[in-house]
Amino acid sequence: MFVSITQFFDRMVQRYLPDAFLFAIILTLVVFIGGIFMADNTPLAMMQHWGDGFWDLLDFSMQMALIVVTGYILANTPIVKSILSRLALFAHTPAQAIVLVTVVATIACLINYGFGLVLGALFARHVVRNVPTVDFRLLIASAYSGFIVWHGGLSGSVPLTINTPGHFLEDMLGTIPITETIFSSYNIFIVVAFLISLPLVNLLLLRGTDQTNKIDPSFLEEAASREDESTPHQTPADRLENSQLISMVIGFLGLGYVVYFFATQGLDLNLNIVNFTFLFLGILLHRTPRRYLRVVSDAVKNAGGIIIQFPFYAGIMGMMVESGLSEQLSLFFINISTEVTYPLFAFLSAGIVNFFVPSGGGQWAVQGSIMIPAALEIGVNPARTAMAVAWGDAWTNMIQPFWTLPLLAIAGLKVRDIMGFCLVILFWSLIPISIGLLFI
Repeated sequence: MFVSITQFFDRMVQRYLPDAFLFAIILTLVVFIGGIFMADNTPLAMMQHWGDGFWDLLDFSMQMALIVVTGYILANTPIVKSILSRLALFAHTPAQAIVLVTVVATIACLINYGFGLVLGALFARHVVRNVPTVDFRLLIASAYSGFIVWHGGLSGSVPLTINTPGHFLEDMLGTIPITETIFSSYNIFIVVAFLISLPLVNLLLLRGTDQTNKIDPSFLEEAASREDESTPHQTPADRLENSQLISMVIGFLGLGYVVYFFATQGLDLNLNIVNFTFLFLGILLHRTPRRYLRVVSDAVKNAGGIIIQFPFYAGIMGMMVESGLSEQLSLFFINISTEVTYPLFAFLSAGIVNFFVPSGGGQWAVQGSIMIPAALEIGVNPARTAMAVAWGDAWTNMIQPFWTLPLLAIAGLKVRDIMGFCLVILFWSLIPISIGLLFI
């Protein structure tokens, strides 16, 4: 039965799911029409909400583009390739490959979601070289499945936000320590349940593949490192481009700042410091500016989807928020909730809103001011409510192409290649999250 379900979802997605860019356009039109007929906005108002919000994710778009580029550059340094290749040797069969990639990606996402996305895809590329018979689509889906835990880990934007002095709900909540969110018993239960169950579910998905979707060998052929010209460098510019000293000076300067940052800020693995670390490690480990820039030219090709699609999602977010659609949706679930069921309905409402507002921090800014007052009025723990919203955001990331873009860019796949498998993960993940929020 499980095999039949897997194959059914895979066939449906392969046949009907459009490219990620077209998916963003379709969502734009759905929200535009919904704002007119469900929230009583005029077409002109919806167009204005869309246009005004279109560039609200520029900073975030640049961060995600850089994490793809800098991650690719770092992964193509000799030392990192050697480490990932050695770790990949632990997998000898397709089943072992699936389990290994799932576990590594899940642990990495618990540490930092951006780091986990990139590492999971890059590690999958090394594993498939060692086990070329594994279904590469499922291997990448397994890497992405680990992303579902990120809100329950050290980089979860919602628990970190409400633990930060000055957050927008501080007058209502104060600050809530991570002992009541990330390190709460119910959150630990959910995370551990995923660490155990995700590899097993992905193994079952392996049984549902037809074993014909093998990796194209040409995709795995790394561009051979071109040697510097054998002729003597006759110009000062040539000598500068091949100077190891310059790379060492700027590389160690950057890493010096990284050490200073963690010494003064603690383990704050935000996207900026992850990108900063990747960038300067890449400069240092590629040894010369010329070798570094050669890899950069290959890396930037992977960021095109992010650059063009994220503004559309910013426009969707603008329409959802300014039209009142997100508030209407949240209030609907609040009105049908009781003290017992409220965390579950908060989770479900967040899952739906996330489909149109696929940004953890952005979604919390939209829903937090609605869900928290209702929780206090009903008598529900606000920390549990916040984590319910966070897990709802993580839940539907499994079928929201927004977050797959960095991973798919590195893997060289399309969203329809993995989404059939991710649908199964979506349905399965409802079980441990619901148990944790309602009963633990």
